[in-house]
Amino acid sequence: MLLIVLSLPLTETNSKHVMYTERDYGEVSSDNTEQISGLHSPHVEPKVQKSFGASSISQLSYLNSQTSTNMDSSANVNSSENASLDQEGNHRNVGGDIETIKRCNSFFSTISGQSDMQAEVEQLRLEIQNTVALYERACEELVHAQINVELLSSECLEEARRVNAGLEREEALRKIAAEDKAKYLEAIKEVQEAKKVLAKEANERKIAELNALKASLGKQTIVDALFSGDLRYRRYTRDEIEAATEFFSESNVIGEGGYGKVYKCSLDHTPVAVKVLSHDATGKKEEFLKEVEVLSQLRHPNVVLLLGACPESGCLVYEYLENGSLEEYIFHRNGKAPLPWFVRFQIVFEVACGLAFLHNSKPDPIVHRDLKPGNILLDRNNVSKIGDVGLAKLIYDVVPDDVTEYRESILAGTLCYMDPEYLRTGTIRPKSDLYAFAVITFQLLTGRQPNGLPLIIENAITNDSLPDILDKSVRDWPLAETEELTRIALRCSKLRCRDRPDLDTEVLPVLKRVSEVAKASLRIERENIYAPKHYFCPILQEIMDDPHIAADGFTYEHEAIKAWLKKHNVSPVTRHRLQHFTLTPNHTLRSAIQEWRSRVTFTHA
Repeated sequence: MLLIVLSLPLTETNSKHVMYTERDYGEVSSDNTEQISGLHSPHVEPKVQKSFGASSISQLSYLNSQTSTNMDSSANVNSSENASLDQEGNHRNVGGDIETIKRCNSFFSTISGQSDMQAEVEQLRLEIQNTVALYERACEELVHAQINVELLSSECLEEARRVNAGLEREEALRKIAAEDKAKYLEAIKEVQEAKKVLAKEANERKIAELNALKASLGKQTIVDALFSGDLRYRRYTRDEIEAATEFFSESNVIGEGGYGKVYKCSLDHTPVAVKVLSHDATGKKEEFLKEVEVLSQLRHPNVVLLLGACPESGCLVYEYLENGSLEEYIFHRNGKAPLPWFVRFQIVFEVACGLAFLHNSKPDPIVHRDLKPGNILLDRNNVSKIGDVGLAKLIYDVVPDDVTEYRESILAGTLCYMDPEYLRTGTIRPKSDLYAFAVITFQLLTGRQPNGLPLIIENAITNDSLPDILDKSVRDWPLAETEELTRIALRCSKLRCRDRPDLDTEVLPVLKRVSEVAKASLRIERENIYAPKHYFCPILQEIMDDPHIAADGFTYEHEAIKAWLKKHNVSPVTRHRLQHFTLTPNHTLRSAIQEWRSRVTFTHA
C-alpha cells in the first residue's frame, strides 16, 4: 500500500501528521502526482479539483512550500512527531479514520482560505508597490511642473517688465513728440514774426540809406570846405598825385596795407610815400578822414609826419623813411641786415616816447590800436617813427583801469598784438597799446614770430634761460640790461590793464636808462670807423678781441679762424692752400687794440 505523509502546520494544536492509504482515498493517479510535485514551486498557483484527494494534497503541498521558511526551526520536532504519528496510525480503526478525515476536510478548508488570503495580500502588496511607484512618479512630475511654473512665472515677469518699459518709453516718446511739435509750432510762429520784422527792417534800412546818402553828400561838402581852408598840410590835386606816381605804376609800389597800396614818389622835389585808398576798400572812407584829422594835428620826432592829402583820390602824403619797416629787420626781409642790440634798445625807447605823445595828446588821448613792427618805420639813421594811425581812436570818455566795462564795438587791429582785455570787453584804453608794445619788444629781443611770445619769455625768465632764446644774430647782448628790459616788457604784457605799469612814470624811466647804455655803445661803434684797418678781422670785419696769426701771414679773430679751418683748408684772404693749421697769438696787435679802446673810452667818458 502506498503511503502519503503530509506535514501540516496547525494553528490551535501542535503539528500533526496525517496518513492516507490507497484504500481510503483510492489510487493516486499520475495526474495527481504531477500536481503534488508542482505545488513545491512558489510561482505556480494550485488548482482546486473535484477529486478530494488530489485537490487537497495539491493545496497542502503549496502551503508547505509557502511556509517552509517558518518551519525550519521545528524540523527536528516534526520528524519525531511524524514517527509517533506513524505508529499511532497503524493501530487506529476505521471509525477513527473517518473522524480524522472530517477534521482534515475542515482544516483543508481553513488552509484554502488562508491561501486565498495570501494571494490577496500578495496582490495588495503588488498594488501598493504600483501605487507607491505611481506616487513617486507623480511627485517627480509635480516637481517638474513646479519648476516649469517658476520658469513660466519668471518669463511672465520679465515680459511684464518689458511691456512696462515699452509702455514707459512709448509714453516718453509721446511726450517728446508733443514737445517737439510745440517747439515746431512755436518756431513757425517765430519765423513768421521774424519775416515781418525783417520786412519792416528792410524798409527802415532803405529809408536810413537814403538819409545817410543825403548826410554823406552834406558831409562831403563840409570836408571839402575844411580841406580847402586847412593850412596845417598841403592839399594836392588828383593830377599831381597821378603824375608823381606815374598813374599809380606797380613799379613804384613799396608796400600794401589795410587801406591799399603805398607808392614812393617825389612831390615838390621831396621824396614822399603816398598811401592810396583802394576802390574796393568799402567802409575805409571814415578811417581815411580820421587819419587826416589826427595826423594833421600831430608833430613829434617819433610819429610819421603828414605832409599833405588828396581828398578826391583818397590819398595821404607822408614823409618817406629810407630804411623801411621794423618788420623787415626783425625777419631779415628784402636783404636787411640784423640790427645791433644798442639800435634795438634805442628803437624800444623811441616807440615808447611816440606812444606817450599820442596818449597825452590834448584835449583827448589817442590810442593807436594797431601798433606792430610793420607800422614802425626807420629813417636813414635808424630813428623809429610810428605810422599808419588810420585806426587811431580819440578817447572822449576814458574808462579807469580798475573798472571793467563791456562795450559793443567793432574790434580793430592785428590779432597777435591786440590787447586781450580789449578783445574780451570791447573797451579801449591808452594802456591797450602797452600790450602791443611789449610784444614788439619781445620780437626785437628774440627775432621770433609774435604767437605765444609773452608766455615763452615768462618761462625763460622763470627758468633763468633768457640767453637761450635771444636772437642769435646778435652775439654781444648785455645780459643785465636785456633782462631789465625784458622784465618791464613782461609787466606791460599783463592780461588786465590795471596790472600794467604806467607808461610815463614806470616804463619810460627804465627805458631811458637802458637807452643811455645803448647810446654809449653806439658812440663807440661809430668811432670804430676811424680805427686802423689792421685792427679788423678779415672774416668778421669787426675789431678783434683775441687776434691770432694763421699760416698765410694774416691776423684773424681766434674763434673766427678756428671755425673757418674746420670747413676749409685755404686762406680766407688769398684763397691759397694753407701749409699748416697752427695759429699763433698776436700779442702785439692785441695790446695795441686794447690801448686804442681805452683811449676812445676815456675820450667819451
